[in-house]
Amino acid sequence: MTTEDAARRLNDAVERATLYSPFLAMIADREPAIVAEARAGRIDLNPVIDPDMPVARALRIARRQIALGVALGDLAGILDLTAVTGALTAFADRALDMAITAAIVERYPGEEPRGFAAIALGKQGSHELNYSSDIDPILLFDPATLPRRAREEPEEAAVRIGRRVVELLQARDGDGYVLRVDLRLRPSPEATPIVLPVNGAIAYYESQAVAWERAAFIRARAAAGDVALGATFLAAIRPFVWRRTLDFGAVGEIRALSARIRDHHSQGQSLGPGYDLKRGRGGIREVEFFAQIHQLIHGGRDAVLRAPATRHALTELAIAGWIDADDAGALAQAYTLLRTIEHRVQMIDDRQTHRLPTGDALDGVARLHGWQDGGALVEALRPHVERVGSVYDALDDRRRPALAVHAETLEQMLASRGFDAAGAAKRIAVWRSGGYPALRSPAAREALEAVLPVLIEALAAAPDPDQSLLKLDRMLERMSSAINIFRLLEARPGLAELLARLLAHAPPLADELARRPALIDGLIDASALDGIDEVGTLVAAMRGGDVADYGTRLDHVRRVVGEARFALGAQIVAGTADPLAVAAGYARVADAAVQVLADAAIDEFALAHGRVPGSELVILALGRYGGGALTHASDLDLIYLFTGDFAAESVGPRSLGATLYYNRLVSRVTAALSVATAGGALYQVDTRLRPSGAQGPLAVSLDSFARYQRQDAWTWEHMALTRARVVYGSTDARLATQAIIDDVLNGARPPRDIVAEAATMRAEMARHKPPRGSLDVKLSPGGLVDLEFAVHVLQLTRRTGFDPDLGGAIDSLAAARLVAPSLRQAHDLLTRLLVTLRLVAPDLEPPGGATQVLVAAAVGLPGWDAVIASADAARQEVQAQWARLVEA
Repeated sequence: MTTEDAARRLNDAVERATLYSPFLAMIADREPAIVAEARAGRIDLNPVIDPDMPVARALRIARRQIALGVALGDLAGILDLTAVTGALTAFADRALDMAITAAIVERYPGEEPRGFAAIALGKQGSHELNYSSDIDPILLFDPATLPRRAREEPEEAAVRIGRRVVELLQARDGDGYVLRVDLRLRPSPEATPIVLPVNGAIAYYESQAVAWERAAFIRARAAAGDVALGATFLAAIRPFVWRRTLDFGAVGEIRALSARIRDHHSQGQSLGPGYDLKRGRGGIREVEFFAQIHQLIHGGRDAVLRAPATRHALTELAIAGWIDADDAGALAQAYTLLRTIEHRVQMIDDRQTHRLPTGDALDGVARLHGWQDGGALVEALRPHVERVGSVYDALDDRRRPALAVHAETLEQMLASRGFDAAGAAKRIAVWRSGGYPALRSPAAREALEAVLPVLIEALAAAPDPDQSLLKLDRMLERMSSAINIFRLLEARPGLAELLARLLAHAPPLADELARRPALIDGLIDASALDGIDEVGTLVAAMRGGDVADYGTRLDHVRRVVGEARFALGAQIVAGTADPLAVAAGYARVADAAVQVLADAAIDEFALAHGRVPGSELVILALGRYGGGALTHASDLDLIYLFTGDFAAESVGPRSLGATLYYNRLVSRVTAALSVATAGGALYQVDTRLRPSGAQGPLAVSLDSFARYQRQDAWTWEHMALTRARVVYGSTDARLATQAIIDDVLNGARPPRDIVAEAATMRAEMARHKPPRGSLDVKLSPGGLVDLEFAVHVLQLTRRTGFDPDLGGAIDSLAAARLVAPSLRQAHDLLTRLLVTLRLVAPDLEPPGGATQVLVAAAVGLPGWDAVIASADAARQEVQAQWARLVEA
């Protein structure tokens, strides 16, 4: 925009302001320099605050100047809503900070303004202040650092400072006032002092705060005073605001608050003269609540969604897929217009009002904005208000009909949906009577009633409704609390259908869900059924969280791993992922857990024993884990190594020799990976593949490992080495370890009759570990163990095709014409079956007909008969390959 264009627009704005706004006309008379600058096409949003004036007077004059400058820029269309509210908020922050400094220095000359902080809530917190907003700070003090006089209690000093801050800001004189200050958002304002001790405030928000306070803190910000103190407070209460476990009860309270606002301000609900732009149906508050409800639901799991500003939050929620993009755009446009007209109303007389006036006064507001009359203003608002109202109303699902209570009516309904009516009705009666601990409270039974219609419909759609109902019953019987999961299912009916499938088809997942109902929270994110993150992203998630010590880190990792593994299993049940991709996902989750927990264990161990100079831990994965393809129930086969001189010693408070140091350390690492904590269980760790087996030390030096593999290892140990993969260690350590593995596999090992020894081993295994069931595609003849033996024998005898990924190794051997290419298809089918059956038929016996359909779909075959026939054909091919090697 050129200076000429700006001058033209600003001159028009000056004319409208002086004609239709008594307040702006008055301050324009008192600030002719600002008007002259505007007429020349310039506005200043950063007025100079005279340091030689008393601070209150200087701030009042500055407030007058910023109000006029921003208003003219706004009316001229030079400043958009973000610039307007940003400039007003920046001044409020500056004024609040100066008032705190002045209050402290006045009472304690020479002291630094420390130990006293203002937390901005509401529109100040989100940089969205309007022309006549209150500010709603919470004032905090730190008794240890707040300046005070001798024999003056910290609480007394803090309250005196707080009172002076309020006086400096809102006392009026001929120059007006600076800011209205509302301190009623602090905890229990009727009973607490106006300034709170920081630790007391933290304790309150951790234990007593209510849902609307969570919503208020979405927009909280350390705005003035001792900002570091304020930031510490906000960090401490972050888990209260942003909860990973979703609380749909809190969301319901926010909805109820909105309904009470509509009722209380009923006269301003309908659009027209007198309409309440803030509290009316389809107004500003409903746009804000719509964003905040979704932020409360999802922000605990995705920090990007914690945007304080309303329109920014809507954008992020739409990008993440939580709200419809068209709705987000419409709400943002409505919010912009509603806030703009709110500003026009407030410009008239500098009054804290949100209502459209009536009669000629409404025409004046319209003309101040540049419209013809009040009718044009109302009609411009109408489509936006109606869209906001309808979008917000869609959040309210309380109108769903309840499930029948009368026994005969209930049984008829259950029978019509495919249940054994009498048996299902009896189980529902047990739930309704509070027969299980999780259902004994009235609140739990109320939540149950709200979700029963959704849940029964979902269970009725399961392949075996009665079996699904039985598993839900067992889950409820074992749960300690059910309120939150009911509210989640009520709010997200699609999850009820998925829950029914999990209960019907996947006993391990049903058992885990009974132990940890919060696991289903992870499935609210649609991306949970799309795939699993890369290792780096998983590591970041496991290293995040509000973690204070080593124990809580273990708990946090277990929660993240549990959620990820549960989601991976759900992908198979939901039919959204190839079991091969799920197997790789399980392995990536394990890689991240090993990385984070090994780091944590090392750091914790170093506090007592320091570190060994020039040395580090290396962790080698073998078996299915080494191959990067785990199942839901897989152990982790690990070998622990360390680099450097085994005779070295650690440097720390209690020094240890390197060998003893690492053996004690890896016991910690194993415990970190395997011991159950409050966060749940993690992995079984198997270290029997280490040098010298169960008789050898848990950790050996890299040199000792190389010497053992080159001189003393048995054929079975070299076969295991073909699937070795370094999962922990620096780049240099990984390269050094891989070089040893490559050297051994390529021939630096004792000459042995590999075929004969492998055949003997396989026969011995068959005697001691027979198949566990008719569907044991691992141990049955021609199963995955036979396939592994065949591949490893070829790799070792031909010294080619080395790849920890068994499928990749088969491809290499096929390219060398050592196996038929069809062996890869056999591998893929048997692996898909292994991964799927571990979830849906853990006893490895044929499941029910409905689950057979799921298995067939998971492995890409048309039906169960095709599954059995294809599995038999694959095993025959593997048997033939193994026989050719043994008989050659």
